[in-house]
Amino acid sequence: MDKMPIHALRHTHAVLLLESGADMKYIQERLGHKSMMVTADVYSHVSKKLDQNRIKNYVSSIVELDF
Repeated sequence: MDKMPIHALRHTHAVLLLESGADMKYIQERLGHKSMMVTADVYSHVSKKLDQNRIKNYVSSIVELDF
């Protein structure tokens, strides 16, 4: 079995924090980034996916859609 690079574990940890609803500021401090913008830039793709899922779940909860 190949070993996972430490950077991959760090990235996975950050993604799991985002998925759990952790605040971006908290993640920035935990990862040690000087700026929250650095954290947001690196993990914005995850953030956008989570936002889309939240919107979809919210709309589904208030509107019954038949497809």
